[in-house]
Amino acid sequence: QVQLVESGGGLVQPGGSLRLSCATSGFSFDYYAIGWFRQAPGKGREGVSVFLTSDGTTYYADSVKGRFTISRDNAKNTVYLQMNSLKPEDTAVYYCAANIKVVAGPLSPYSYDHWGQGTQVTVSS
Repeated sequence: QVQLVESGGGLVQPGGSLRLSCATSGFSFDYYAIGWFRQAPGKGREGVSVFLTSDGTTYYADSVKGRFTISRDNAKNTVYLQMNSLKPEDTAVYYCAANIKVVAGPLSPYSYDHWGQGTQVTVSS
């Protein structure tokens, strides 16, 4: 059974940093696309950053390029999202997602069947 558990969210001031973690289990970490999505109040879920473990390619939304970095620890089956220079518009619930095939594009939520419960990130002074 695929399980994804996020942690690391919280309240941070603009310009600050947070690191999110996604602990995974129940699937082969080496063969899945895995990444981060977010959903702000009143908005749809959007892709933030994805790691294609098959070839090591990473994808980032334009809005986070240069500020966010996705990484993974294969020994711990854990994916991280380092978020720097946070802005109020980064406020959202952040979700970890995984799937063995990415049929609608790597940053499309429709490509993913497995989701974590989400962790709240609030950027406010």
